[in-house]
Amino acid sequence: MIARLALEDGTLFSGVACGAPGTRAGEVVFNTALTGYQEVFTDPSYAGQIVTMTFPLQGNYGVNPEDFESARLHLAGVVVKELPRRPSNYRATQSVSEFLTSHGIIGLAGVDTRALTRRIRTQGALRGVITTEIEDPLELLRLARAAPSMEGANLVRSVAPTSPGSWSEPLTGSLTASRDSEAKGGHIVAIDCGIKYNILRHLASSGGHVTTVPPTTTAAEIRDLRPDAVLIGNGPGDPAAVTDTVSTLRALLGHVPMFGVCLGHQMLALALGAKTYKLKFGHHGINVPVRNMLSGRVEITSQNHGFAVDPASLERVGGTVTHRNLNDGSLEGFVHRDCRVLAVQFHPEASPGPHDAAYLFDRFTNAAANGGQISPELLA
Repeated sequence: MIARLALEDGTLFSGVACGAPGTRAGEVVFNTALTGYQEVFTDPSYAGQIVTMTFPLQGNYGVNPEDFESARLHLAGVVVKELPRRPSNYRATQSVSEFLTSHGIIGLAGVDTRALTRRIRTQGALRGVITTEIEDPLELLRLARAAPSMEGANLVRSVAPTSPGSWSEPLTGSLTASRDSEAKGGHIVAIDCGIKYNILRHLASSGGHVTTVPPTTTAAEIRDLRPDAVLIGNGPGDPAAVTDTVSTLRALLGHVPMFGVCLGHQMLALALGAKTYKLKFGHHGINVPVRNMLSGRVEITSQNHGFAVDPASLERVGGTVTHRNLNDGSLEGFVHRDCRVLAVQFHPEASPGPHDAAYLFDRFTNAAANGGQISPELLA
């Protein structure tokens, strides 16, 4: 079966369908990870996006249920250069094509992903449509240009839970070696805007009790849970559009220590009065160098975001920049001492890839269990 990808600039790519049939529109982005495609495909932060994997070969080790980062797939489509005919890994239960088909996701293989990536890098993230049904290029162009913009889109409501829950599953395997066995977590409330499972596993491994709540939970309801700390996780879309959650965070500032990851980082900055902006083509990959400005240490990080925090606006409201992206200088982390806030733009929980930033969970949970004071010295 033939599949097609049309971009809003009129570019058309054709290849072989490798997932479910259908037609979906979304923002076309690229991810530079060499491995970890299953983590990418199951990350709710990709809701509303068609993801191009830049590394040519994807799917060689298949898919298994233990490595999911969410209960289902939320992305709009997947584009790859080459899929192997058969995965080779003793843990694999499905091929990537079978996996995408079973979750109703459209896949496109046999595409020159280098050419597609270069176009996005030059023009910025583009709206597009991926289809196995429509052949008319003019109709595809019309659908691509009619796709909603990511700016102003509140996609959190499409991936977030509607009721509270709890999490007790800890880290397993090699990831446990990167954690402080003496860490004490207390009671942590995690606001679930599309949070990845591995963030919750890190929190559970701190020895504390983890309660998950929807992003519509009010500040009063969170305070009634009597948390020692609050974590705001990742999620999709424009942070400025998630106004109810930003208002909740603003009401919690100073009352409880808070840790923001990715979208949570952006929303905490907005709650403090800073501003966010859309990046040209976003940061999506597991090989991004970030400098810890307090220790001087360079951390190789995993990233997935299309928006960033304006550093000048953050410093005007009393925030201290703690991390900078070494590729483009963008803000990657901050601390606000008076409001007891720690936040990072990258994903310290990420796996596979380096575990350079896993220490952040231990620093935060230990601080929460010992008076809840957050300061720049915490990261030095």
